[in-house]
Amino acid sequence: MTGDTDDRASIGADGGASGDDRYELHVRYEGDDDPAKCTARKLARFDLVDLHRSDRATPYGVVLNPHAERALSPADADSTRLVALDCSWESAGEARFSLPGEHRALPYLVAANPVNFGRPMRLTTVEALAAALAIFDRRERAETLLSKFTWGHTFLELNDEPLRRYAECDDSSEIVAVQGEYLDRGEG
Repeated sequence: MTGDTDDRASIGADGGASGDDRYELHVRYEGDDDPAKCTARKLARFDLVDLHRSDRATPYGVVLNPHAERALSPADADSTRLVALDCSWESAGEARFSLPGEHRALPYLVAANPVNFGRPMRLTTVEALAAALAIFDRRERAETLLSKFTWGHTFLELNDEPLRRYAECDDSSEIVAVQGEYLDRGEG
């Protein structure tokens, strides 16, 4: 895939261009995980994301970074680009997230992917992008991404309540407060 910006990343849930869904989805692809299990590559095959093989080629946007100091919130929805880093969790140290953009951490969510099922915060690239879209109140777009995986619907089922609550927050501090409720319950 090229780094060109085009309408491919703006395909809506019905398969056609969606006028209210302007988010471009980009992935900085490291290629250090199992290609057969790589959710970013599969999304790229369906023209749902653009893959980039260098930091320089990756456009500026909201970067989903588990090491970020600020939580992703609906206040970040004004950006037109979401950027995820696709790499193995074993190599996902803070230094890997040197991408240009506004770095945001996803709040507490549970993985549904077969490798990390039920583990908090061990999301695949598709789960991370879908979570961000759901928090931005773009649930149909999140469902479109997840529909390419047999386990995809399970992610939204497992995280239905927190995703809906996060989408109702105004800013990062409210997200952190809601997340704290889940962590206090011992769900984290």
